[in-house]
Amino acid sequence: MDLSQENNQLLNDLSPLMAIETIEPNSITGRILEPLGQNITAIKNYFLQKGYDVSLEKIGNKHLIRFGIALGLKSKTQSRPVINIILFVATIFTTLLVGSFNNGGNPLVNISDLILGVPFSFSIILILGSHELGHYLFARREGVDASLPYFLPVPHPLVGTMGAFIRIKSTIPNRNALIKVGSAGPLIGFLVALPVTILGLRLSTLKAITETKQGIALGSSILFHILSKIFFRTVPEGYDIMLHPIAFAGWLGLFVTALNLIPVGQLDGGHIAYAVLGRARKIFNFLVIGLMVLLGIRWPGWYVWAMIAVIFGLRHPKPQDDITPLGTKEKILAFIAFLILILTFIPVPIPITK
Repeated sequence: MDLSQENNQLLNDLSPLMAIETIEPNSITGRILEPLGQNITAIKNYFLQKGYDVSLEKIGNKHLIRFGIALGLKSKTQSRPVINIILFVATIFTTLLVGSFNNGGNPLVNISDLILGVPFSFSIILILGSHELGHYLFARREGVDASLPYFLPVPHPLVGTMGAFIRIKSTIPNRNALIKVGSAGPLIGFLVALPVTILGLRLSTLKAITETKQGIALGSSILFHILSKIFFRTVPEGYDIMLHPIAFAGWLGLFVTALNLIPVGQLDGGHIAYAVLGRARKIFNFLVIGLMVLLGIRWPGWYVWAMIAVIFGLRHPKPQDDITPLGTKEKILAFIAFLILILTFIPVPIPITK
């Protein structure tokens, strides 16, 4: 079949679904007819039956359909969990080590002191694991090829890990799926971090400041402040709350939730922002980066996070279908994610004393 015959075939087959204006070798421009969602599904199925990958996007008031054999929308790679398991076991060890030291033990001298790190290690891995598992399960549910979680064991003196991540190895189907996959991790992680924090605060105690010189002052989010007030309505002068290791893990879990929900770049909040704002997100990105730089005056760590956001890229890969509008459920999920960001965000995580 020559090119003109193929174009005529496309015109005949797709005319009931789309007002076609131009047909190029691997693209079609026009406007998809109503009912929009139903016709988009029909167009995707049409090209799928022909063995083509297809992507759809809106440009101005027109729709652009690209199709081809190798657009890279799907991944055929097989995952081998060996590395995931090794990193997971290593993270258990590093968090046990750090948890033990921060709880008064020294496993380098007495290996049995590792048991002192169990409350912190179990709690932080539970929170981080549930976060990434949320991403993984919802990615699979939406037909997205994703890896198992990769934990990052780092002997940081406070946390023992730099978190975890999953690799998305195929294109997200549409913006509705993007919100579900992007918000699933923080929301599920938050639902786990919340009871962990409550339990940890229940086990925490008040101690004289003179007895806590080795401790580190921590900032509070709105939510953590409220929870602290529930368990410690009044803190006598000269005293401070000595967080139990489980409470510290909860604090970290809530802080990590907020970090991931920052609406910029490749963070989970960046995925949600792209789905909600579309092209307007480009300007929004710079506003968020600017705000992080301003916050860096109070806590220099925000400079690092601003750099990380820029290094990993402010551009966002487009979903396969960038036309279908957001559904009501997805808008509610985005709003809930934003609300959790407000409740868990800490402007100054670690106050700098002069």
